Amino acid sequence: MCQDLDLARRTGNGSTVRVYIPATVLMLRTLNAAGELTAVNHTAFALTPMLRESYASGTAEELEYAAMLEASRASLRLLAAELEEDPELVLPRRAVVSADVDSVTLRPDLDFAVVRLEGPVQLKSVGAVHLDTSDAEDAVRAAAAVVDAADIGDGDAEFALGEAEDHELAWYSPEELPFLLELL
Repeated sequence: MCQDLDLARRTGNGSTVRVYIPATVLMLRTLNAAGELTAVNHTAFALTPMLRESYASGTAEELEYAAMLEASRASLRLLAAELEEDPELVLPRRAVVSADVDSVTLRPDLDFAVVRLEGPVQLKSVGAVHLDTSDAEDAVRAAAAVVDAADIGDGDAEFALGEAEDHELAWYSPEELPFLLELL
Protein backbone atom coordinates (compact mmCIF):
# COMPACT_ATOMS: atom_id res chain seq x y z
CA MET A 1 0.00 0.00 0.00
CA CYS A 2 1.32 3.47 -0.85
CA GLN A 3 2.15 5.75 1.98
CA ASP A 4 2.40 9.48 2.32
CA LEU A 5 5.72 10.58 0.84
CA ASP A 6 6.82 12.04 4.17
CA LEU A 7 6.19 8.75 5.95
CA ALA A 8 7.91 6.74 3.24
CA ARG A 9 10.98 9.01 3.40
CA ARG A 10 11.17 8.80 7.20
CA THR A 11 10.78 5.05 7.48
CA GLY A 12 12.94 3.95 4.56
CA ASN A 13 11.37 0.51 4.98
CA GLY A 14 10.75 -0.28 1.35
CA SER A 15 7.46 1.60 1.29
CA THR A 16 6.28 2.79 -2.06
CA VAL A 17 5.15 6.27 -2.99
CA ARG A 18 2.23 6.94 -5.33
CA VAL A 19 3.29 9.34 -8.08
CA TYR A 20 1.29 10.98 -10.84
CA ILE A 21 3.14 11.24 -14.13
CA PRO A 22 1.93 13.73 -16.73
CA ALA A 23 1.61 12.09 -20.11
CA THR A 24 0.00 12.26 -23.54
CA VAL A 25 -1.62 9.60 -25.71
CA LEU A 26 1.69 9.24 -27.59
CA MET A 27 3.44 8.55 -24.28
CA LEU A 28 0.76 5.99 -23.37
CA ARG A 29 1.46 4.23 -26.66
CA THR A 30 5.14 4.07 -25.71
CA LEU A 31 4.26 2.71 -22.26
CA ASN A 32 2.13 0.02 -23.86
CA ALA A 33 4.74 -0.95 -26.48
CA ALA A 34 7.91 -0.73 -24.37
CA GLY A 35 6.49 -1.72 -20.99
CA GLU A 36 7.94 1.37 -19.36
CA LEU A 37 7.45 5.12 -19.28
CA THR A 38 10.13 7.76 -18.91
CA ALA A 39 8.62 10.94 -17.55
CA VAL A 40 9.67 14.13 -19.31
CA ASN A 41 12.65 15.48 -17.34
CA HIS A 42 11.88 12.67 -14.84
CA THR A 43 9.17 14.92 -13.41
CA ALA A 44 6.14 13.60 -11.57
CA PHE A 45 3.80 14.79 -8.80
CA ALA A 46 3.07 13.29 -5.39
CA LEU A 47 1.66 13.99 -1.97
CA THR A 48 4.76 15.66 -0.54
CA PRO A 49 5.22 17.22 2.90
CA MET A 50 5.11 20.69 1.27
CA LEU A 51 1.85 19.91 -0.50
CA ARG A 52 0.33 18.69 2.77
CA GLU A 53 1.47 21.87 4.55
CA SER A 54 0.06 24.11 1.83
CA TYR A 55 -3.50 22.94 2.58
CA ALA A 56 -5.31 23.92 5.76
CA SER A 57 -7.11 20.59 5.77
CA GLY A 58 -7.74 17.57 3.61
CA THR A 59 -7.49 13.83 3.71
CA ALA A 60 -4.62 12.00 2.07
CA GLU A 61 -7.01 11.02 -0.73
CA GLU A 62 -8.01 14.66 -1.34
CA LEU A 63 -4.38 15.77 -1.36
CA GLU A 64 -3.38 12.98 -3.75
CA TYR A 65 -6.18 14.19 -6.01
CA ALA A 66 -4.64 17.68 -5.88
CA ALA A 67 -1.30 16.17 -6.96
CA MET A 68 -3.04 14.37 -9.81
CA LEU A 69 -4.65 17.64 -10.93
CA GLU A 70 -1.20 19.24 -11.01
CA ALA A 71 -0.04 16.36 -13.20
CA SER A 72 -3.03 16.87 -15.52
CA ARG A 73 -2.08 20.54 -15.90
CA ALA A 74 1.48 19.47 -16.74
CA SER A 75 -0.02 17.12 -19.31
CA LEU A 76 -1.48 20.20 -21.01
CA ARG A 77 2.06 21.58 -21.39
CA LEU A 78 3.20 18.32 -22.99
CA LEU A 79 0.20 18.43 -25.31
CA ALA A 80 0.98 22.03 -26.26
CA ALA A 81 4.46 20.97 -27.39
CA GLU A 82 3.09 18.02 -29.38
CA LEU A 83 0.37 20.14 -30.97
CA GLU A 84 2.92 22.73 -32.00
CA GLU A 85 5.03 20.06 -33.66
CA ASP A 86 2.22 18.24 -35.50
CA PRO A 87 -1.39 19.24 -34.72
CA GLU A 88 -2.85 16.61 -37.07
CA LEU A 89 -1.27 13.64 -35.27
CA VAL A 90 -2.05 14.61 -31.71
CA LEU A 91 -5.13 13.45 -29.86
CA PRO A 92 -5.86 16.35 -27.49
CA ARG A 93 -6.48 14.49 -24.26
CA ARG A 94 -4.78 14.94 -20.92
CA ALA A 95 -3.24 11.77 -19.55
CA VAL A 96 -1.86 10.95 -16.12
CA VAL A 97 -0.22 7.69 -15.14
CA SER A 98 -0.38 6.80 -11.44
CA ALA A 99 2.38 4.49 -10.35
CA ASP A 100 3.96 3.21 -7.18
CA VAL A 101 7.69 3.80 -7.01
CA ASP A 102 10.29 3.05 -4.38
CA SER A 103 11.93 6.45 -4.15
CA VAL A 104 11.78 9.98 -5.46
CA THR A 105 13.61 13.23 -4.89
CA LEU A 106 11.64 16.23 -3.71
CA ARG A 107 11.69 19.28 -6.02
CA PRO A 108 10.32 22.19 -3.92
CA ASP A 109 12.20 24.56 -6.24
CA LEU A 110 9.57 23.78 -8.88
CA ASP A 111 6.35 23.41 -6.87
CA PHE A 112 4.94 21.83 -3.72
CA ALA A 113 3.93 18.53 -5.35
CA VAL A 114 6.81 18.07 -7.79
CA VAL A 115 9.16 15.11 -7.44
CA ARG A 116 11.95 13.70 -9.59
CA LEU A 117 11.83 10.05 -10.57
CA GLU A 118 15.05 8.06 -10.57
CA GLY A 119 14.36 6.47 -13.95
CA PRO A 120 11.69 4.91 -16.13
CA VAL A 121 8.55 3.53 -14.49
CA GLN A 122 7.75 -0.05 -15.36
CA LEU A 123 4.25 -0.98 -16.50
CA LYS A 124 4.03 -3.46 -13.60
CA SER A 125 4.31 -0.45 -11.20
CA VAL A 126 1.38 1.38 -12.80
CA GLY A 127 -1.73 1.48 -10.67
CA ALA A 128 -4.00 3.32 -13.11
CA VAL A 129 -4.14 5.37 -16.26
CA HIS A 130 -6.27 8.52 -16.22
CA LEU A 131 -7.36 9.95 -19.56
CA ASP A 132 -9.80 12.51 -20.89
CA THR A 133 -12.78 11.23 -22.82
CA SER A 134 -13.59 12.45 -26.32
CA ASP A 135 -16.03 15.10 -25.06
CA ALA A 136 -13.11 17.00 -23.49
CA GLU A 137 -11.02 17.29 -26.67
CA ASP A 138 -12.08 20.79 -27.73
CA ALA A 139 -11.64 22.21 -24.22
CA VAL A 140 -8.28 20.46 -23.81
CA ARG A 141 -7.01 21.74 -27.15
CA ALA A 142 -8.00 25.30 -26.19
CA ALA A 143 -6.43 24.97 -22.72
CA ALA A 144 -3.18 23.56 -24.10
CA ALA A 145 -2.84 26.66 -26.26
CA VAL A 146 -3.08 29.02 -23.26
CA VAL A 147 -1.82 27.09 -20.22
CA ASP A 148 1.28 29.28 -19.85
CA ALA A 149 -0.79 32.47 -20.10
CA ALA A 150 -3.09 31.13 -17.37
CA ASP A 151 -0.09 30.65 -15.10
CA ILE A 152 0.74 34.34 -15.29
CA GLY A 153 -2.80 35.47 -14.56
CA ASP A 154 -4.47 35.98 -17.95
CA GLY A 155 -8.19 35.85 -17.12
CA ASP A 156 -9.34 34.48 -20.47
CA ALA A 157 -6.65 31.81 -20.35
CA GLU A 158 -7.63 30.86 -16.79
CA PHE A 159 -11.22 30.47 -17.98
CA ALA A 160 -10.13 28.18 -20.85
CA LEU A 161 -8.04 26.15 -18.43
CA GLY A 162 -11.02 25.84 -16.09
CA GLU A 163 -13.16 24.59 -18.97
CA ALA A 164 -10.71 21.72 -19.53
CA GLU A 165 -10.35 20.98 -15.83
CA ASP A 166 -14.13 20.75 -15.51
CA HIS A 167 -13.80 17.45 -17.40
CA GLU A 168 -12.90 14.64 -15.02
CA LEU A 169 -10.25 12.21 -16.20
CA ALA A 170 -11.58 8.70 -16.74
CA TRP A 171 -9.89 5.88 -14.82
CA TYR A 172 -8.52 2.75 -16.50
CA SER A 173 -6.66 -0.20 -15.05
CA PRO A 174 -3.24 -0.93 -16.58
CA GLU A 175 -4.63 -4.13 -18.09
CA GLU A 176 -7.08 -2.04 -20.11
CA LEU A 177 -4.36 0.09 -21.71
CA PRO A 178 -3.93 -1.97 -24.94
CA PHE A 179 -7.68 -2.01 -25.55
CA LEU A 180 -8.06 1.66 -24.70
CA LEU A 181 -5.36 2.66 -27.17
CA GLU A 182 -6.87 0.44 -29.85
CA LEU A 183 -10.20 2.26 -29.50
CA LEU A 184 -8.70 5.76 -29.79
